Amino acid sequence: MTSQIISPEGFKKLQEEYDNLTTLKRREIANRIESAKELGDLSENAEYADAKEAQAFNEGRISELTGLLKNLTVVENDGSGLIGMGSHVKAETNGVKKEFTIVSFNEADPFSGKISNESPLGIALLGRKKNDKVIVKTPKGEIEYKIIDVK
Repeated sequence: MTSQIISPEGFKKLQEEYDNLTTLKRREIANRIESAKELGDLSENAEYADAKEAQAFNEGRISELTGLLKNLTVVENDGSGLIGMGSHVKAETNGVKKEFTIVSFNEADPFSGKISNESPLGIALLGRKKNDKVIVKTPKGEIEYKIIDVK
């Protein structure tokens, strides 16, 4: 697995999820399994089966996060004025002003203005600066953005 980049906020969010799953969630599931065992016959015990399924899902997610966290490189906006990970960008297209934050693939949320560094717009913005114009190729055609501000 190759290293992927992530913002400090995204890394913290993944680390918090990992910590929650390995402590609180594991304990909660273990308690559910113990309670279900006390009900008797495990072969026809729906509570036990549900708890074991939750345990398998939880352990799978822990394994996924473990691999992901080992292969992430945390990068911050360096304050150079160039757009990079974590940059807050104000841009204008067709007279409409928009704001974006450049984040990693697993932090992206276009509805809240968080765009992936791997998206067409993210790729077009990376390395650019205030007053630059960029052309973004989209399924609907090319869109030109003028960068108004970078923080």
